[in-house]
Amino acid sequence: MKKMLFIMNPYAGQRRANRYLTDILTIFNRAGCDVTVYMTDGPGDGARMVEERAAEMDLIACCGGDGTFNETVTGMLRAGVDVPLGYIPAGSTNDFASSLRLPSNVLEAARAIVEGTPRRYDVGSFGQRYFTYVASFGAFTRTSYATPQNVKNALGHTAYLLEGIQELSQLKNVHVRLELDEDTVVEDDFLFGAISNSTSVGGLLTLDPKQVDMGDGKFELLLVRAPQDLAELSECIRALRTQKYNCRMITFLSASRVRITASADMDWTLDGEREPGHEWVEANNLHHAIQLIQRG
Repeated sequence: MKKMLFIMNPYAGQRRANRYLTDILTIFNRAGCDVTVYMTDGPGDGARMVEERAAEMDLIACCGGDGTFNETVTGMLRAGVDVPLGYIPAGSTNDFASSLRLPSNVLEAARAIVEGTPRRYDVGSFGQRYFTYVASFGAFTRTSYATPQNVKNALGHTAYLLEGIQELSQLKNVHVRLELDEDTVVEDDFLFGAISNSTSVGGLLTLDPKQVDMGDGKFELLLVRAPQDLAELSECIRALRTQKYNCRMITFLSASRVRITASADMDWTLDGEREPGHEWVEANNLHHAIQLIQRG
């Protein structure tokens, strides 16, 4: 039998996956998996368990939101373990899963883990931490980590939109310098910035799937300057809605490495979790760092 470590966040989303735990384990057992289950109980808990036990396993799976997936990947990378990884998305937004069109039905996602095939995808490093789909700053950055879990559970995706609207009155520019790979420097005052490997960012922004390859060794960078008047605001909104980033307020680039210089007071979010500001930090694309199991 294959030895599987199954990490589950019982507080994710509306706790909808909890009622299916027996069915999930039955699917895994009938596919020949000897499952060790671990229920997380706070930030960092999942990463610690994966780091401790990953070397013993043939397969690792997790159930929860983007944060749970991030912790599972983090534990594997810290342990230096490269085994197939399964993901049952059960959070409020599930940006990473949405980008890959993983099943939203819990039991279908579990079946996909035992029936699918591993595919290689990139992961980002950000200083001493990792991110699976986005490192962002500026407008709406606080939304994902500042929204209380009970509000996320009650309102789901709507919670992010409500919190994002509340931030509009607090929007301000931040001065950032970004050095991309070896040949490009971008420096300006920005309203928002994202270093991403995803087509969905915080449930608020969607990138064109034709322009995003989550296994090509490169990040997509989206930088938005503050509109100066209503005409520029309209132009900016239209560009984001149509995913045609050819307006004056938006810069869209690709890079494998990004060196960032900014104020230490400028917080970031990594996969929905707060990352304190840095005067200088480097983000690197870890090409094909994980094997994610998918159908088809």
